Amino acid sequence: MSERRYPRVLSHDERAALTASTEWTQLGYPAGMDTGPSVVGRVGGLLRALATHEPDGASTTALAGATDLPRPTAHRLLNALREEGLTERDETSGAWHLGPECFLLGAAATQRHDITPIARESVLRLARETGESAFFSVRRGDETVCLLREDGSFPIRSHVLHEGIRFPLGVASAGLVLLAFLDERERSSYLAGTRLEERYGDAHAAARLRTRIAQTRSAGYAVNPGLIVPGSWGLGAAVFDAHGEARWALSLTGIEARLAPPRQQELGELLLREAHALTGRLAPRRGRR
Repeated sequence: MSERRYPRVLSHDERAALTASTEWTQLGYPAGMDTGPSVVGRVGGLLRALATHEPDGASTTALAGATDLPRPTAHRLLNALREEGLTERDETSGAWHLGPECFLLGAAATQRHDITPIARESVLRLARETGESAFFSVRRGDETVCLLREDGSFPIRSHVLHEGIRFPLGVASAGLVLLAFLDERERSSYLAGTRLEERYGDAHAAARLRTRIAQTRSAGYAVNPGLIVPGSWGLGAAVFDAHGEARWALSLTGIEARLAPPRQQELGELLLREAHALTGRLAPRRGRR
């Protein structure tokens, strides 16, 4: 088997000087391939978008739209990732999926970053005691990512959240409670620079979010009164790290009749107790790093 040859690393001056695609090709890069730092961001965006579509996968067009990339660029990057085992494609449906190399990389990172075994006990207890679907989410930049889901005994379930789905801060109960407990300066900067109402409706406009943030901080927990899917309500409580920063969230979802008042206060208090207990279990672990 011949040794695989990789393109050599270019200096800043070389990258600035090379503009013609034929010159890139001579150095081993695909014709038209952008080799600047933005490629890393584009690849990361594609992989994150793919993760939100598992296990069904997504088309090239859908992934291009989700990442604001031209379709040819998305297709080229997805194929390059496939060569590395980071993506794979169903040749029958054309859908892209995360590749086996993503699993191996995730497994290698588990020991350092995976706190779900600690959180799972809380999620299981919430589902068992309430009968609702319970979740554990983590903040990643300006998004929340659902890490755990456990369904309760109540037969009618919400499918708004599932493991791997991402929402912007301020959307869904987990996103709202994490936004509410950000530092005031960071929260104000985020609200000034985002337009959530364009995708999620007028209830997510900055002025209305500020009102809901104030209500969340007063109650201690967030309420999503069916703003994503009508009739599907959610409650969320923040979990803090050793530095007092809101890093994670526990949440419940269910139909309006079961999460609206008067039961809402009872569930909110239960969430807060469980979030406080989980904070106590997680904070020392994070503090040792």
